[in-house]
Parts: sequence; C-alpha cells; structure tokens
Amino acid sequence: MLDPDAKVAADSLSSILPAPIYTLGVAKARELLDTPSGKVPLTAVREVKNVTIPADSHDITVRIYRPCDADKLPALVYIHGGGWTIGGLDGADELCRALATKTNCVVVSVEYRLAPEYPFPAGLDDCVTAFNWVAHTTSELGVDPSRIAIGGDSAGANLAIAVCQLAMRTDDPLPCFQLLAYPPTNFESQRPSWTEHANAPLLTAADARWFMSLYLSDENDTTNPLVSPEKAPSLAGLPPAHIITADVDVLRDDSEAFAEQLRNADVNATITRYPGVFHGFFTEVGTYARTAQAIDEAAERLVEAWSITIDTESNP
Repeated sequence: MLDPDAKVAADSLSSILPAPIYTLGVAKARELLDTPSGKVPLTAVREVKNVTIPADSHDITVRIYRPCDADKLPALVYIHGGGWTIGGLDGADELCRALATKTNCVVVSVEYRLAPEYPFPAGLDDCVTAFNWVAHTTSELGVDPSRIAIGGDSAGANLAIAVCQLAMRTDDPLPCFQLLAYPPTNFESQRPSWTEHANAPLLTAADARWFMSLYLSDENDTTNPLVSPEKAPSLAGLPPAHIITADVDVLRDDSEAFAEQLRNADVNATITRYPGVFHGFFTEVGTYARTAQAIDEAAERLVEAWSITIDTESNP
C-alpha cells in the first residue's frame, strides 16, 4: 500500500515512462530519468561549487556543499544512485543540500563514470579516488579528518560499501560511518521482495537485473564482494552504518539482510524500513512526507556518529 503522495508520484512515473526501463535502452532511460540542471533549489547553502579532481586517465567532478565558514567541520562523501548507469550530481543535489544544512557538515557529491561505457570497477575506482582526495585535502576543505562519513543511495550505496571494503584491505583512509539507502548487496538474490515487488513503481525486478548486467564486466563478478558485499567472507571492521529501506522495493530484503550481516559481524548497524514508499524515495526531497522523515533520521545518525568520534578521541 502506497502513501497518497507516493501513489501520485507512481502515477506520474507511469506517464513519463512509456515502457519498463529495461526495454528503453540506456540512452532513452537517461533522457527520461536524469534530473535536469538549472532547477531552483529548495534549500539554500552557504557555498556550492564544482571541483575537478585529476585521476589517472581522466578527471572526476565533485560538487562541494559548505553550510558555513567554520573550520574542522565533519564531512559526508555522497555517491548518487541510478543503477550505475544513469543519474548524476543534479539528481542528488536537493538531498545533499538538506544533509549539509541539517548536520552542519561539508558534503562532497561524486560524479563517477557510468556503465555500460565504463563497467565495474571504473565507477568504484572514481569513488575511491574522490574519497581519498577528501581525506587528504581536509585542511583546504575545512574538514575534520577523523569525521568523514560516506553515503549513497541504491547503486551509490553499493559503491559506498565497496569503498569501505577496499579501505579495509589497503592503507587508504576508512570512512567513520556509512549512510546507505536501499543498497543492492547480492546480485544473485532470490529473496521474497524480488517476487513480492517485481512490478513495483520505478524499479521492477527486471529493471534491477538489467542495471546489474550493465554494471558487470564479467558474469563471474556477481560473487565478487566489491559487487555483492553480502558475499564477503567477513564484514568485521567495517564502519558503523545506518540503512534505509523502502517497503515497496525489490531490494528491500537484501538491504535488510545486509544490516543483519553487519550486526552479526559486531558492526553497529541501525535500519529503518519506511512504509508506503518505493525505491528512490530518499532523494525525492519535497515529494514525499517519508523523505523528510528519512532525511531527519539520517541527519540524526550522522551527528551521533560524529559525536561518538569526538568522544572517542577525547577519552581514549
């Protein structure tokens, strides 16, 4: 059962999308679903600017949201969703503005390379580069290096988890917290939500499988923990997490199972399932009442995590 505002949005989507996403092809899906630029924002932020980060063979654009002129602010590196294939900085803009304002943090939103032109691990590589850049540029950004969280929605949440997994294997900086909205965590999943909500608004089961196929470089990647984090031998040592799920979503059960897997690995993980909404609701600021609730709770969890970090440093 959808909330009234979600039902209106679902009806609107059915008129925008002439057919299921997976039947449209990449170019048409991007044309219909990418957020247009130039929209007047709902939330004013002290400073918003795009910055280019040099990578090995290309440049990565990030959008930095600064709520005030204070120094040593906490930070959130945010990775947008879109099935690793569509979306960009504009689609996450309203959410990033809201989080920067509500938590008084610097938000750095990442524009990573998209599949199928750039399949796994290209987008992940960009996200790692962007996070490391923030961690090594804290003085210039006015950011506290001990309070840098990572977050994302859908495919972006999957990438955020992978950034943390890689940091555990290397000497790269590890985020202090994960904010994850409906992350896909198992590319081989057959959990009940895949059947129960196979024809859900926006993202059907067939759409989700299509996006996953576009992201993979090889079909064997489905068992790679950097693609399907649920397949990791252990999740011990990953940062604490807050996981957001939508009730009417094929990914719901996988995201919630991942939260339990984190807890079983002694990782502090909270999870909230929002009833009456479908996949994608977290970034739809001003559209759903549940979005406002989810953002408020996400902000609380972030502030709490950053406070714990300060307390830990003060009382070793």
